Amino acid sequence: MANTSCPTPLPVNDERKQFRQAMAHLSAAVNVITTAGPLGRCGITASAVCSVTDSPPTLLICLNRSSAMHTAFAGNSRICVNVLPGEHELLAKHFAGLTQLPMDARFDLPLWDEGEHGVPVLRDALASLQGEIVECKDVGSHSVIFVKATHIRVRSDGDGLVYFDRNFHRLARPCAV
Repeated sequence: MANTSCPTPLPVNDERKQFRQAMAHLSAAVNVITTAGPLGRCGITASAVCSVTDSPPTLLICLNRSSAMHTAFAGNSRICVNVLPGEHELLAKHFAGLTQLPMDARFDLPLWDEGEHGVPVLRDALASLQGEIVECKDVGSHSVIFVKATHIRVRSDGDGLVYFDRNFHRLARPCAV
């Protein structure tokens, strides 16, 4: 006889912990997302970035609403998603707040170009997608931000940087055959 009883739900704190543990096993590209405008220049490291559609080219970014930079991103409305190459683990740590490097000093590193509307663009990013926020939806603790890409630059070389099991890992690009 089949057991038709439902499992006992986990307590909320255990459920959050289990969800976070499950998401730690979801490999994701590492990005530094930047903005500049009337509310200042800032950037964050994020792996919660996803393509939505190619017509018009749109992606989404999930940003914690409690982040000190949330207001700047939403208010400036212009951003750049910089997909990091494998050699930029330290840059990812800087923008994740894992080092003591102040925000202005992060942009003083000789790695940045000025993009559309003054938004910082990582010179050697695997891809940089500059664009405008077209919609923002609050879901739980985060904002899901939809960005229409207006300027895209892509490299054809370089290794990738991914985040998996709460660590950064370099992902080698396969050799062309």
